[in-house]
Amino acid sequence: MSPKFMSRLDQIGETSCECGPGCCGMTEEKNLGRENDLATLRKARWITGWITSGAGSIPVVSTTMTSRDRLGHWRVRWGIGRMRYLVPPGLYAVGAPDAWSPVFVSANFKLSFDVLRTSLDGMNGWIIVLDTKGINVWCAAGKGTFGTDELVRRIEETGLTRVVSPRTLVLPQLGAPNVAAHEVAKRSKFRVVYGPVRAGDIKAFMDAGMKATPEMRLVRFGLKDRLVLTPVELSGVIRNKFFLGFVLAWALGLLGVQFLRLDGPAIFGAIIVGTILTPALLPWIPGRAFAGKGGLLGLLWAALVIVYRGFPPSSVAGWAAVLSYVFILPAISAFLAMSFTGSSTYTSLSGVVKEMKTAVPLIAASTVLGIAATAALLFLKG
Repeated sequence: MSPKFMSRLDQIGETSCECGPGCCGMTEEKNLGRENDLATLRKARWITGWITSGAGSIPVVSTTMTSRDRLGHWRVRWGIGRMRYLVPPGLYAVGAPDAWSPVFVSANFKLSFDVLRTSLDGMNGWIIVLDTKGINVWCAAGKGTFGTDELVRRIEETGLTRVVSPRTLVLPQLGAPNVAAHEVAKRSKFRVVYGPVRAGDIKAFMDAGMKATPEMRLVRFGLKDRLVLTPVELSGVIRNKFFLGFVLAWALGLLGVQFLRLDGPAIFGAIIVGTILTPALLPWIPGRAFAGKGGLLGLLWAALVIVYRGFPPSSVAGWAAVLSYVFILPAISAFLAMSFTGSSTYTSLSGVVKEMKTAVPLIAASTVLGIAATAALLFLKG
């Protein structure tokens, strides 16, 4: 596999109203859904106004990112408010669209929605947002929330047939697994065209008459793509109750409460190896299994710790410490690296299940052996 990790497969001011409710034959509440969704839109700074259409009042979205948007993206990357970072499903306008403007489909995960709307800068079009429960397109397609039924239902609820004449929808390519184009055409009379993998290629795709080049069909999983996913992996560890318990025990040890001896820096290092270093070096680490890659780097980290602490040790307790490093540190990094399979572009569900069946028992056994060595160290030093 090449270092670029390519494979053929979303990621990847106050509201001003120009038209009040009901002025175009349909209320905003019916067009946009629940009243709380409408209230959310009225407060949203990424809404620049409203336009009239055959289906009622449609909110116009900005195609530029604000500091608040960037802060929101940063928070989500760290797993803060991840499942609440969404936009109300419904129909939105970009620029000054008319009945012949293209219609793009997105998930209601705001990060995905923001990537799409900013990629449409300078264009006129419509965005129909599906209710994917705040999940991005690719994952939502796998979970079933970005699919044929939801797309058809959203077309009907938004009154899209009264807004546009050319009945063509441009869907993100990564949403294809759960969308049956022929079924959408049969039930809604809309033709489905799959756009490029990356929203940044949309303009070129449209200029080419909705034709995608081979490069537009490639998912690139380079260093930047992998590193942007590591904060959420790390934050998941930091908020884990076992990690918090470890930090507490280690802090008490520093204060002289020696009911449990833990090498905090060594364990912190193993966490960094599993959540950051392994994803960053993924293409160049030998092997296919993520757990194996993380375990290998974890073993190298254990060797560095052992050498730094002094090798060979001069006591039985020292050898117990060596064993604890050899068994525990690789187990930590292997387990955390295995979690990154959910963020990669080329793993499959069956492959992940197969890896877990092998890796989890080995990680558990290694952890038990490490804990036994640590207990021996505590006994020998006590």
